[in-house]
Amino acid sequence: MQSTGFPMIYRKRYVPNELIALKDDIILTYTDELMITRWNALKPRKDIARGVSAYFIDKGIKVSKIYDKNDAIVYWYCDIIQTTQGTEPGTLIFEDLLIDVIVYEDGRVQVVDVAEAADACEEGILSTNLLIKALRIFDSLMSIIHTGGFFELQEVINKAESQSSSI
Repeated sequence: MQSTGFPMIYRKRYVPNELIALKDDIILTYTDELMITRWNALKPRKDIARGVSAYFIDKGIKVSKIYDKNDAIVYWYCDIIQTTQGTEPGTLIFEDLLIDVIVYEDGRVQVVDVAEAADACEEGILSTNLLIKALRIFDSLMSIIHTGGFFELQEVINKAESQSSSI
């Protein structure tokens, strides 16, 4: 349930084409540049139970700390996003621009769904402009990861998580 003063948030996906209200996500922090949420998996999965996500709105990146059912960290999942205002007052839509990066606890990095983004553009599902934007954000994220700056993004989530657990 959303707290008063926080926006209602939606996730828009291009593949499959869907718009989902994230009505059960708990907003821990919200500013014009950053939103942090705590959530449970929308659909039951064996590998993922819950997570904490930081939407770095100004960077076009969503970083999620993913937990399994035993509260062990599975990995850090990074979505390339675009944030738009919804048509209703007080709503935000986080558009998933398809390209994702997974950062494992051992430091391995896996890039996923690049071909899916190319296919979506080729099929007219994702505009060329959005694909170009996604690629530029992806490049920026990879630079952050490879220059050791990913730790700072993780710390934003860890700090919000520790503050919310002490309430």
